[in-house]
Amino acid sequence: MPGTLIIITAPSGAGKTTLVRGLLDRDPQVHLSVSYTTRSPRPGEENGRAYHFVDTESFRELRDRGEFLEWAEVHGNYYATSRTWIREQMAAGRDIVLEIDWQGAQQVRRVFPEAVGVFVLPPSFEELESRLRGRGSDSDDVIARRLLGARGEMRHVGEFDYAIINNELQEAIDDLVAVVRASRLRCANQRARHATYFETLEQD
Repeated sequence: MPGTLIIITAPSGAGKTTLVRGLLDRDPQVHLSVSYTTRSPRPGEENGRAYHFVDTESFRELRDRGEFLEWAEVHGNYYATSRTWIREQMAAGRDIVLEIDWQGAQQVRRVFPEAVGVFVLPPSFEELESRLRGRGSDSDDVIARRLLGARGEMRHVGEFDYAIINNELQEAIDDLVAVVRASRLRCANQRARHATYFETLEQD
C-alpha cells in the first residue's frame, strides 16, 4: 500500500508553511516530513516538530552516511530530508508532505518520479516583499537576499505539476486539499490500495 509523496515548494514569504498547516488540519491522512536544518529556531519553533535542528558538523555526518534523501544549502543554511523515514512511511501507506526548495524537489523526483509537485506563488512580487517586511524578523540585507533568491526560485514553477497562487488564504488551502485528494485518487494509487477489487474488474 504505497503512500503518496507530495512536494510543496515556494519562495520564502509565499505562505507555504501556513498552507501546509491548513492542509494538515483538514486532512488527517496527510503527515508532514520533519526536515533537518542547521539554521537557528525561530520564535515558537520546537525541535522535532518544525525541524530537527542540528549543528553543521552533525548535519554533514548524517549526509555522509547517506541518511538524506535530498539536501541543499539555502540562504547559508543546510536543509535535508530523511531517506529512511520517508521510505518507511510510504511503505506503510501514509501520504507524506515535503516542504522543500526546488533543488531538493529535483533530487527527490529522481528517486520518486511519481511524487506530486506543488509550487506556491505569491500574488505578486510586490506582495511578497510586503509579507517579508511584515514579519519584522529579518534585516533589510536578509530581505533583499531573499527577494533576489525568490526571482530565481519562481522561474522553476514549470517543473511542478500544480501551481497555487496564494492570494486569499482559505481559497489557497482549498486548492491544496483538492490537489492532495486528487493525487490520492490516481488510478495507480487506487489499484494499490484496493488490489483485490481491481483484480475482479479485470477478470473475464
